[in-house]
Amino acid sequence: MSTARPPPPPGLPSKVVPVPPNQTLYVSNLPSAKIKKDDLRTALYLLFSTYGPVLDVVALKTMKMRGQAHIVFRDVQTATQAMRSLEGFPFFGHDLKISYAKSKSNVISRLDGTFKAQQTAAQIVEVTDLQQSIFSAPVPGSSSTPAPTASAPVGAAVPPSAAAAGQKRTRDDDDEEEDSDSDVAMEEDSDDE
Repeated sequence: MSTARPPPPPGLPSKVVPVPPNQTLYVSNLPSAKIKKDDLRTALYLLFSTYGPVLDVVALKTMKMRGQAHIVFRDVQTATQAMRSLEGFPFFGHDLKISYAKSKSNVISRLDGTFKAQQTAAQIVEVTDLQQSIFSAPVPGSSSTPAPTASAPVGAAVPPSAAAAGQKRTRDDDDEEEDSDSDVAMEEDSDDE
């Protein structure tokens, strides 16, 4: 079973594969030094929102993404209409180059319910068998019977109430003890004699 790609359409180089239509447009050849990032995002939003509802505008000023942006539309038809209308449009002295984005944007993925957060290298950690055996081993000094505490002498029997030590009593238990103490008659002092 061969998974060979069909030959590209005439007029395209053999390595260039056309990107299928997408709700996200990739815009390049943007001015990078003349305008602030917030102003660039606002201007792109105002320009592209004339063709339909824009969900997100991603314009970064990093060295890798300088002069580029992604515009996310609600549907493919409006993205296609905006791409055809604004291709080569003069924008702050530069002609826009617009194409479909290679992948679905995070905003669309969240709306579809298919969003998966990218894991960083610190989050991707393989646990080896040796590490698993070390971490799943019992704690040194622990056994099925409780060890004697520092307050009890060595060899002394552990009272049965030690099992309940560390458990918080409910308010009902407190009320019963107070009631039983109040039933006891008070001793009279013999000072009267």
